Amino acid sequence: MPRGFYVGRFQPLHEGHEALLREIARERDELVVGIGSADKSHSVDNPFTAGERHVMLTRTLETIDVDAYVVPLVDVDRNALWTSHVRSLCPPFDDVYSNNPLVTRLFEESGTDVHDLPMFNRQEYEGTGIRERMLSGDPWEDLVPDQVVDVIEEADGVGRLRDVAADDVAED
Repeated sequence: MPRGFYVGRFQPLHEGHEALLREIARERDELVVGIGSADKSHSVDNPFTAGERHVMLTRTLETIDVDAYVVPLVDVDRNALWTSHVRSLCPPFDDVYSNNPLVTRLFEESGTDVHDLPMFNRQEYEGTGIRERMLSGDPWEDLVPDQVVDVIEEADGVGRLRDVAADDVAED
């Protein structure tokens, strides 16, 4: 079977991502997973490092029946060059899986087939909402795979997120 490609920021990897990876694995024996914005970390929108996200992915992919290659992708900030940048960093792949309109457009313009994916409980499984729960102290652990909870705890990810979100105005 041809090799597929899927990209995400995985800030953090959540149950929706895992469901998508399982869905793709039903169609493909091999998968390239791109860690988008690999150069971004230690911010409210991107609290986890590329290495932490790599571990989240590899531990989760170990539970899925697919041969996978995880590749960090540094942003190039030039959309016209992005698909060739991705292809230069990844093992060869035949087609792309994405629901992201920009990713879909860029790969289609480069002549690559793009497959839509089903959304799995998008209101609940969404990175921004999960990070907001972490910040507010609300339960978030049931929204991510157990392996991801372990990685976040090992990295003190919730503490980091709270630190980078803190107001830096000094009190008088």
